[in-house]
Formats: sequence, structure tokens, C-alpha cells
Amino acid sequence: MKHSVLSSTLTTMLMMFPPSASTQQEAEINQTSPTSPHPYVGMWVTQDGYVRQELRADGRYDEARGTRQSAYQGDYQISGNYVTYQDDTGFTADGYFENDVLYHGGMVMFREDKTN
Repeated sequence: MKHSVLSSTLTTMLMMFPPSASTQQEAEINQTSPTSPHPYVGMWVTQDGYVRQELRADGRYDEARGTRQSAYQGDYQISGNYVTYQDDTGFTADGYFENDVLYHGGMVMFREDKTN
């Protein structure tokens, strides 16, 4: 009987206080390594160059239209290949990426070629 009570108490304690992560797991969790920016971060441009939208690594975007720099600015979030925008006035929009092309607000945008 005494053994059964002790075993039951020990089982209850283990359930209440699970073992902590191993030293190796803690080292991996605490490891501070630079993370790569999301693959969609960068400048996206319509074929005629009229609209230029920069998706920044900090979750902000800045969109220029024609000669008007920073025509729209706000936050964006990416989930899979979908992007949702909320500009600083509260307006929301969305889009999606397919084959390295951004479809957004009726526009087709291409990644800016940095070699030119």
C-alpha cells in the first residue's frame, strides 16, 4: 500500500512538473543567429514602372505611384503566398505571389531586377 501511494504521488508530481528541456535543446532555443529575410522582401514594380512597392523586412511597405514617393505606407503580413496590407490610414488590401510575380489590387508586379 505504501509503495502504491508513493508511486501515485510521484506520477502526479511528474505530470505537474514536466522535465525541463535538455541542455542541448536550451542551447538551440537560446541560440541567436541572424535570420534570413522573407523571400518576398524587396522591391516590386509594375511593368511600366509607374507603381513601385517596397516590402521591407520589418513588416512595413512603402508604395510610390508615378512621381509621388511614399503614396501609400503601412504594414503587411505574409501567410504562405498571400499578402495582406493595412495602410497607415486604415485601408486594407490583399494580394498573392505566384511564380515570383505579385498580383495586388488589379496590378501585376515583378521583382525589381537589381542588375540594371
